[in-house]
Amino acid sequence: MEPFEDENVPVFTVGQVADMLAVKQAFLRRIDELQVVSPQRSAGRQRRYTRIEVRIIRQVASMAGEGMTLPAIRRIIELERRLAQVTAQRDELAARLKEVSSERTRLTHQLSALVSGVSPHRSDEG
Repeated sequence: MEPFEDENVPVFTVGQVADMLAVKQAFLRRIDELQVVSPQRSAGRQRRYTRIEVRIIRQVASMAGEGMTLPAIRRIIELERRLAQVTAQRDELAARLKEVSSERTRLTHQLSALVSGVSPHRSDEG
């Protein structure tokens, strides 16, 4: 994947993001200070934003425009991130449970066949 296609590559400067989203650079610095988003720094110590961070900033600007405070917005974003993590964990556990359940069923059939004296791998011969 090319760097400009990867949503996690920090490519946008403060000025570019401010222009894209029609927000002030001071707003971007403030949400960085509050750790709503934490852009990486270039070698020259300039903030660089990823596409994902730009989407989050767009959401932050929208919520701020509705009158929400930045600390409240930060908390909402933290809770959304946590929810996404918990959802991913739940999905992983559900997949693992399905695997274990299938294995349990397979082993139960195998045990039943062994107890009844029939090989579980032997096919019926006509």
